Amino acid sequence: MKQETTKIVICGVGGQGIILASNVLCYTAFIEGFDIKKSEVHGMAQRGGTVITHVKYGKKIYSPLIEEGTADFALAFEKLEALRYIGYLKKGGTALVNDREIPPMSVLVGAAPYPKNIKENLEKCGKIYYIDAAKIALDLGNIRVVNIVLLGVLSKFLKFKQKSWEQAIKNNVKEKFIELNISAFNKGKSIKNIQPHR
Repeated sequence: MKQETTKIVICGVGGQGIILASNVLCYTAFIEGFDIKKSEVHGMAQRGGTVITHVKYGKKIYSPLIEEGTADFALAFEKLEALRYIGYLKKGGTALVNDREIPPMSVLVGAAPYPKNIKENLEKCGKIYYIDAAKIALDLGNIRVVNIVLLGVLSKFLKFKQKSWEQAIKNNVKEKFIELNISAFNKGKSIKNIQPHR
């Protein structure tokens, strides 16, 4: 496994915890003995703008940037952002998409409509899994853990140990939120019967 390079694109809008999710992922890969590189583009993150991170791990990684059409996984925190960056996914790749709409500023001010047929367009691009992460987070009492719920879903596709994920969470969140975040991670990881839409 350590001979291979795994490429993951994480995208969404500002305020969804994308950077935290990528930090936890990178720390987990580090614990597991991999070389890791990460790149971030924040945009107008504080105003709900696009945020995207590139994460690559393997035996030796020389560049953090992922070329379009080469990502093994896309983890999208919002459907429109999934569509915006689905081009990074390689043929046969896997996209995990939070089944939620967060209208961008152009939609909120009436300059453009929220695009229709997003799912239909996404499903042309690979194996797409939709997750109602917001419902799970709300059931746990905190919408802010959507990011960790989605990370738990991603973990089902990676070969990292549970204890490595938990250690990474402990090292990246405040102590008073550790138990909540581990619960959110486990809820995402325990989702059964995730069926890809193609």
